[in-house]
Amino acid sequence: MTPQTIYALSSAPGRAGVAVIRLSGPNAADALLALVGGQLPRARTASLRKLKDDSGALLDEGMVLWFPAPHSFTGEDVVELQLHGGRAVLAAVFTALAKLPGLRLAEPGEFSRRSFEHGKLDLTSAEGLGDLINAETEAQRRQALRQMQGALGQLYEGWRNQLTRALAHLEADIDFPDEDLPEGVAAEVRPQLARLREEIAAHLTDNRRGERLRDGLMVAILGAPNVGKSSLLNALARREAAIVSDIPGTTRDVIEVHLDLGGYPVVLADTAGLRESADSIESEGVARALKRAESADLKLVVLDATAKTVPQETAALIDTDAIVIANKADAASTPSGWTINDRPVLPISVRANTGMKALLDALEAEVTARIGLTGSATLTRARHREALTDCIAALDRFVRGAERHNTSAELAAEDVRLAARALGRITGRIDVEDLLDVIFRDFCIGK
Repeated sequence: MTPQTIYALSSAPGRAGVAVIRLSGPNAADALLALVGGQLPRARTASLRKLKDDSGALLDEGMVLWFPAPHSFTGEDVVELQLHGGRAVLAAVFTALAKLPGLRLAEPGEFSRRSFEHGKLDLTSAEGLGDLINAETEAQRRQALRQMQGALGQLYEGWRNQLTRALAHLEADIDFPDEDLPEGVAAEVRPQLARLREEIAAHLTDNRRGERLRDGLMVAILGAPNVGKSSLLNALARREAAIVSDIPGTTRDVIEVHLDLGGYPVVLADTAGLRESADSIESEGVARALKRAESADLKLVVLDATAKTVPQETAALIDTDAIVIANKADAASTPSGWTINDRPVLPISVRANTGMKALLDALEAEVTARIGLTGSATLTRARHREALTDCIAALDRFVRGAERHNTSAELAAEDVRLAARALGRITGRIDVEDLLDVIFRDFCIGK
């Protein structure tokens, strides 16, 4: 069945100096000729043309580019129209395109999906492309660009090729039992696959670094009422995101702000003050604060430097995932080298703006340690982790059977085949039809 030719606005909607409309499919060249007349422009060369509708009325004058298959983003014939970005211009051009035979509006992510279907991208590269479009910080951009360029796909395909070679040896032993093949093929490949299993396991034990970088590190501000949590949130966000009041219990719900901290994404959450309360609404706020403390990647535990003791509810939250802060240090003297639960206490004053640089440095160091980019590619999605876990489980069965010599050659080969199929699901080589809608539906229209 001949695919339809799709078209969509590939630049951001709204008034702009330049707007880009993209077409892809077998009728793209005919559609371009219908709009501009004459001959097709030279491939991959911008050409200034007048666009007209079917009545000959001028629509706009702009740059047109022609990318014949297979040397295009989608692998199909592709046309790009670079026009003036006014709403009326775009409406007129879309009306003209809708009248042409074999054309229809693209669905979200359909250009990228066709690129995958024509072998221009694997699924990890397509996901990297989506992440690149949505990247808000420098580190997110770098991670997404590396994935889009194939770093993750190449790693997984390399592992899958190792499994495929091992599987070929095992199946040869099954299919040609009378040939002069080495004995104990499973035992021969077992050390190779055991090493591969350890390599994949090490890749998995990344503390979800890539996923956290993609989604943002979750940081919770915690402490007793009136220690300055909301003031600290506003100071870090550099805007009045939370209400500040001397009345205890003002903050009842979790208030989130998104920060770019040294190029890394952080989701900072202000929470209700931790104390027992007869107020049912405040009690719910405290419960939500404790729940956020459990799920947070990092905690900013705020103390009152003027208080004589540390509340028990606050002290219980101080562990290796906590940065401990003593606010209001301008109104009290804090002991040198003060620690709680072996964690150093940083004296600050949000009101006097003292100690804030030291806090930001400490926070940035902790964030970098948790989600900083490394030299190797990192997995960025739960589906990658699930498939790799399935791969390791299959390799575990193979290695145990080979060690005990209690698994038939057929079952050993099946375990290796399942391991290879699990890796193939990540890059899209096999069994991914049901995943495609999920992966591409979050793309913007025109991409």
